[in-house]
Amino acid sequence: MPGRSSSNSNSSGFISFSGIESALSSLKNFQSCISSGMDTASSVAFDLVETQTEVSSEYSMDKAMIEFAVMDRELSHYVKAVQSTINHVKEERPEKIPDLKLLVEKKFLALQSKNSDADFQKNEKFVQFKQQLRELKKQYGLQAEREADGTEGVDEDMIVTQSQINFICPITQLEMKRPMKNKVCGHTYEEEAIVRMIECKQKRKKKARCPKIGCSHEDMRLSDLIQDEVLRRAIESHKKRTQPS
Repeated sequence: MPGRSSSNSNSSGFISFSGIESALSSLKNFQSCISSGMDTASSVAFDLVETQTEVSSEYSMDKAMIEFAVMDRELSHYVKAVQSTINHVKEERPEKIPDLKLLVEKKFLALQSKNSDADFQKNEKFVQFKQQLRELKKQYGLQAEREADGTEGVDEDMIVTQSQINFICPITQLEMKRPMKNKVCGHTYEEEAIVRMIECKQKRKKKARCPKIGCSHEDMRLSDLIQDEVLRRAIESHKKRTQPS
């Protein structure tokens, strides 16, 4: 994992962690790069499904997602180890500068020792990827999925017609362009409309209720929302099929 921690002290014995904290900021920026990499891998996997590309290529994206998830877990543990070490030293206020590198390594190894092979599957982006990939396969009626859910032989146009109502945002009553899914209740809305609604409620110190009729979710938060890539692709695909040539 990332390199050597360092610190300095002045004549009064105060330990400065400015250099370490600056490095931590860089590490957190790298975590955002990992997140972007997972988004790209997801998008490529979805493209492969849409174009019916050979299955082995799709699996390579699945492997890339696992590697990203493992990397994110390891980096999170390292950041946590460094932050924990800094907090401990600040509380103890030792007269001599301790071996920070050794302390961080001990805490990092302790966190890593608790890992299991299935931990990466708890990564939120990885979970979303697997779920949306499964939904996209069903949408495109891949044979294996049809046999599994009993939809073999069902007319694809009929499936699209039945689900077309899901293209409409419950707030704007217009077809969505950038659908956002609520992780809590599963309902979907136009991104700009739902973000504006939640922010307006928060400014007024009120809870935002899901605008879908009949939904009981009464405390929506921006952190509940995720991009619904599968629905966005379904809407675009439907537009292409229905547009006059």
